[in-house]
Amino acid sequence: MSELPKRAVVMEFAGAGQPLRRADRAVRKPTGRNLLIRVGACGICRTDLHVIDGDLKQPKPHVVPGHEVIGTVVALGPEARGFKIGDRVGVPWLGFTCGRCHFCRSGRENLCEKPKFTGYTLDGGYAEFVTADSHYSFKIPDAYTDAEAAPLLCAGLIGYRCWNLVRHAKRLGIYGFGAAAHIVAQIAKHHGQEVYAFTRRGDVAAQKLARSLGAKWAGASEDLPPKLLDGAIIFAPVGSLVPPALKALEKGGTLVLGGIHMSDIPALPYGLLWGERVVRSVANLTRQDALDFLALAPKVPIRPRVTTFPLRDANAAIQELREGNLTGAAVLMP
Repeated sequence: MSELPKRAVVMEFAGAGQPLRRADRAVRKPTGRNLLIRVGACGICRTDLHVIDGDLKQPKPHVVPGHEVIGTVVALGPEARGFKIGDRVGVPWLGFTCGRCHFCRSGRENLCEKPKFTGYTLDGGYAEFVTADSHYSFKIPDAYTDAEAAPLLCAGLIGYRCWNLVRHAKRLGIYGFGAAAHIVAQIAKHHGQEVYAFTRRGDVAAQKLARSLGAKWAGASEDLPPKLLDGAIIFAPVGSLVPPALKALEKGGTLVLGGIHMSDIPALPYGLLWGERVVRSVANLTRQDALDFLALAPKVPIRPRVTTFPLRDANAAIQELREGNLTGAAVLMP
């Protein structure tokens, strides 16, 4: 610890709808099973916007956002196992589960009754250093730079969990072609699925990215694809997309809602749901999701498209994402 600074820069929550505030915080030796990690990169996820904008109502006071964290272990708590100083690790959204509730005991820790979340109820990676529980940290494949690896920790993980629910669909629709979608498209193509990409009308850049990743068709979210879909995922936090997505779905198809927050879903005629169509949400992730996905990613191989920003420009980067000006994933570099 003698080589580490006593204090380090973070960008912290300053109130719903307010810009993040730069602060200096003490760098402390990790306790228990925690790791102290020097951050190399942290992705900006749309969930971070939901925290910053107040859509998620109960953040830790002055929380440091960011749950797509890539960094290097610089110190270990006395109970930390499975890691050593110098290991490169990733820290995702799920930062702690109780291990005792009926969800945890039945293999559904993503639904834990007393969870903690990185960048929401635990300090995250918009920082030079972060402390994370070793049980919820993961070694990162060498195939990726820090910036490339960052979006794998949420856009990739949540995308993978969503995709698993429609992995048998021959024709897969993806609504909202951002960070998660551009990773899922690569997984789907690797498994022989036809990808149909839906974007905001006129979003030429997102449609071009989708086609470059092998999408069979790309168009506006309100449009019908040339063939009905067997499965679809909505990543955009827009409830009004549910009716057109159901309209594009074949009988017996599944529509997955991939966001942690979504605007209200409007009333819809029963006929859109009839025919054994299924609408279901995805909540958080499990540690097994992380292990499975990080093993799969270099085999595809998934190649994230990233735009990097220095940590000090976090507010500008967040605004770019909020306005839809970025293609692929945005990543902060301390």
